[in-house]
This record gives sequence, structure tokens and C-alpha cells, in this order.
Amino acid sequence: MTSQQQIITIVILAVITFMTRALPFLIFPAGKPTPKYIQYLGKALPLAVFGMLVVYCLKDVQWLEGSHGIPEILGIAAVVLMHLWRRQLFLSMAVGTAVYMILIRVMV
Repeated sequence: MTSQQQIITIVILAVITFMTRALPFLIFPAGKPTPKYIQYLGKALPLAVFGMLVVYCLKDVQWLEGSHGIPEILGIAAVVLMHLWRRQLFLSMAVGTAVYMILIRVMV
């Protein structure tokens, strides 16, 4: 990429980033109520994203080989239990990740 192409790319990306940040404020001004379907999406999409992440993370687990998915199952269980106990998303994810990382090192 030439220097001119790099500058053009950076400018285009900066404009696109600015527009994605500014667009919601232009579409939904502060004085008007937020439409019901947008409120619904705000509640439903985070759960859908986490569901997709679980499926994505478990899609390549070899259930009939090696440790048979034990680190994955125990990591998920740690996330669920920690979240039910403390109700803190990042703490739950950190503990589940730590449990999984320790188990894949120990169970090899």
C-alpha cells in the first residue's frame, strides 16, 4: 500500500467510526422516547450473543477423545455458579476462564 492509499484508508475508517458513534444520537434524539423494538433489542441481544459464544466455544470439543470436554464443562459450571452467587459478569467470566485454563494445563 502506498502512503496515499494508507492515508485514504485511515480517513475512511475515521469517518466510518465517527458515523457509527454519532448515528444513534441522530436517529434517537434525547427528547424523544426510544422505540419499543429498540428497547427489546437492547434486552435480547446481549443474551443472544452470549448464547452464540457458548455454541462457538463448544463446537470443536472432541467429546469422545482426550479429557472428553471436562475442562469446558467445568469452566462453564464455574461461570454459572459464580454468576448465581455474585451476579458480577466480569468476575464470573474471569473465574470460568481461570478454571478452564488451569484444567487444560493440568489434564493434558
